[in-house]
Amino acid sequence: MRVKSLNINNLRNIESTQIEFNPGLNCFIGDNGAGKTTVLEALAVLSKGRSFRSGQIASLIGPEASKFQVVSTVASHADEQHRLGMERGANYWTARHNGEDVTQLSRLTRLLPHVLLAPSSHTLVSGPPDGRRKYLDWGVFHVEHAYLTLWRRYSRALKQRNAALRKSNAMVVESLDPQLIELGERLHTAREQHAGRLNSILQNTLALFNDTLDGISMSYRKGWAGEDLGEALRHSAPRDSERGSTGPGPHKADLYLALDGAAARERLSRGEQKSMTAALILAQAQLICESGEKPVLMLDDLSSELDAQHLERVLSAGMDLGVQVWLTGTRLPPATATYESSSTVFHVEHGQVTQTPVKMA
Repeated sequence: MRVKSLNINNLRNIESTQIEFNPGLNCFIGDNGAGKTTVLEALAVLSKGRSFRSGQIASLIGPEASKFQVVSTVASHADEQHRLGMERGANYWTARHNGEDVTQLSRLTRLLPHVLLAPSSHTLVSGPPDGRRKYLDWGVFHVEHAYLTLWRRYSRALKQRNAALRKSNAMVVESLDPQLIELGERLHTAREQHAGRLNSILQNTLALFNDTLDGISMSYRKGWAGEDLGEALRHSAPRDSERGSTGPGPHKADLYLALDGAAARERLSRGEQKSMTAALILAQAQLICESGEKPVLMLDDLSSELDAQHLERVLSAGMDLGVQVWLTGTRLPPATATYESSSTVFHVEHGQVTQTPVKMA
């Protein structure tokens, strides 16, 4: 997939702008606070209905506006054209695909695969398991099209079971367990298979940082002890009843990242965590590519996160995958000079985005 154009209205400080994209590298250059990241944010909002920066919709709506709009024309790998649009107010949203109303955002999400490497992304390594589960689920969703339905069914069953536990309704809990077990095992299998493929690719992307990431390994932990989820639930029943929530299950899964056998988050420096995160994001991008789609690779302000050598390796890896790359920064990194013939540079100032003939470094 590649984004051909993007219209943004009243999203943060961007009052109104239209951007025509290069199928290769697109660089958005400007001062801090100019609106560079908001361009990336617009694609995420159109795809997911929410921002990667803030969960508060009100904070996304521009000054003196009551809603924002994002409209995009994209082309699939088969060069099929799609017109996508979203409007969001404080308490509502509407979306359209090729002129038809959309009631489920997953329809847009599937057409807009993207991966993001940003200053906050290092929490993928340093943060709690929830972030790594979301990372894993995002990848499986774009590779296995039936996965979203499975994930939703499991989440619904889990919510119902937890509600029954809080009400001490043992009969309802018992009636829900067969479905929860069946869905949980299937969810685990899909994740485990994806994690295995991801791990194979990760060994190659880690090599981009082989001077700092020797000895790194990744393993998938399913979220319960033993082979059988049913047995784990039976063993955990007294604790579940006491807590009012379900203990074992894929909702507790994790991608365990280790350095020489110890948790990577405890052994890696902040800089090494950022390099590790970059390797994980590139591995996910490659795996989505292998499924037949090409995600947009969004690199937000990486010059402040990675040194010039590692930034060059990340950019080179993305361009070698043949994906569309969106890069932001206060200045053009020297690494972009290699791709001058397949690049477009935009200057961003006070929410205004203009294409510029500025020559690359």
